[in-house]
Amino acid sequence: MRKTTTKLPDGRELIYYDTRDDVVRDPVDPRPATAPARTTEIRYDALREEWVLIAAHRQGRTHHPPTEECPLCPSPEGNSEIMADDYEVAVFENRFPALAGDGDAESARERLHALRRPGQAWRAAPGAGRCEVVCFSADHDRSFADLPAEQVALVLDVWTDRTAELSHLPGVEQVFLFEDRGKETGMSLVHPHGQIYAYPFVTPRTRRVLAAVAGHRSATGRNLFDDLVAEESSDGRRLVVEAEHWTAFVPYAAHWPYEVHLYPRRRVPDLTGLDDAARAEFPGVYLDLLRRFDRLFGAAGPAPYISSWIQAPISDREEFALHLELFTVRRTPAKLKHLAGSELLMDVFVNEIPPESAAARLRELG
Repeated sequence: MRKTTTKLPDGRELIYYDTRDDVVRDPVDPRPATAPARTTEIRYDALREEWVLIAAHRQGRTHHPPTEECPLCPSPEGNSEIMADDYEVAVFENRFPALAGDGDAESARERLHALRRPGQAWRAAPGAGRCEVVCFSADHDRSFADLPAEQVALVLDVWTDRTAELSHLPGVEQVFLFEDRGKETGMSLVHPHGQIYAYPFVTPRTRRVLAAVAGHRSATGRNLFDDLVAEESSDGRRLVVEAEHWTAFVPYAAHWPYEVHLYPRRRVPDLTGLDDAARAEFPGVYLDLLRRFDRLFGAAGPAPYISSWIQAPISDREEFALHLELFTVRRTPAKLKHLAGSELLMDVFVNEIPPESAAARLRELG
């Protein structure tokens, strides 16, 4: 993989990833220099013990532009973020980030001290961190499921590289990678792409998972992730795909109508820990799952979905298990799973489709 780092006119990084070593990328963007508009803050919700990102400039972010104005298509004339004739995979700092500013080691220590200061109901800090956009293909009309396996392998290498690099930024506590497809998920650009958030804190859900994992270890002496995957494999009713190095299943207490979790058989904390065999097998397994989702609703079209890599935080890694979570917000060809009061306000999900039925349906579509 060849990696070429360049700068956009406002100083944001743009990185090209190519499979060929002889590809030459122009490191200079000739467009006039501009200043990025970035003002972000994180505020602490003391009652819920959660951080909220405040990013007013995101009100003006690009939303469903016409195809000819897509900011993710290659444009040698400079009409998009990517001033090139073509690209394989491109990554750049988000123009409208929810987190911005890498800082340095000293400011990161000061920020973390402020974040962890007990006894104060009102706490805030600069929204330092990083938000990146990952363009999976230069083809505007492609979906991830349409990519050839070699391209998916390159994307996996890119995700791994970004995880490694962002994990070493001062103050970053967790790296989160995700893709949302379909207007129903809130996606604002049609072009095939995903995003990366490098958080300056451990996310609330991750903290809850870590507490559950620690409690299970204390009670049983075993790893909770390992036990869950083993039980799903043994039970079999919710399995969707069992490959040599990966296992995919609908979780026992699935929150969403059609939801699949994909685990490497060898537990690792994040993408950097995957071995060559797991990496080689991933494209075929993942494309299989996405294409099953494409066939779920027949004439209604491919399922809108959110897909994300759940990775260990930087500072608590030994017991965590990397896995991918994939779900759709559609429950029938004509009905969406809208989050209502119980889900939004009490964090109590109501799932209308039994996980065993969802798994059986997904197995049929293989």
